[in-house]
Amino acid sequence: MTEKDIPLYKVRANQLGIFIAIALAIILQYPWLVAIVWLVQILNRLLGPGANAFIIVFELITKPIYGTKKMEAEELIRFNHLIIVILLIISLVCFGLSWTLAGYIIAGIVGFCALLAVFGFCIGCTVYFQFKKFKALRQK
Repeated sequence: MTEKDIPLYKVRANQLGIFIAIALAIILQYPWLVAIVWLVQILNRLLGPGANAFIIVFELITKPIYGTKKMEAEELIRFNHLIIVILLIISLVCFGLSWTLAGYIIAGIVGFCALLAVFGFCIGCTVYFQFKKFKALRQK
């Protein structure tokens, strides 16, 4: 555990917010909700978890469930945020090009991965682990 580790309940609050917002965007056919998810993630990246609206709203739910002692590595969280931001940018570009279905599919992938992460399976973490493993093998 380092000083920069992030409490698990905050990570899960963000993931829950991502899932709910993207699910609503798809169900209601509101692409601007995807833009809001992107904006929340950018603010989180620039200003930290204290600026994340999803954490502010959903930590009341996740804190009692996950407690305050479990932490997530900041390096891993930053990697996952980068993937989320890139996929959301691609989704928004698709919406801008009137490729609505592609925009919702890509946003849906982000939402689905966030839902899996809420339940404990992090696809981004798996990708990160494989990347680190590949990098270490290449150095040998």
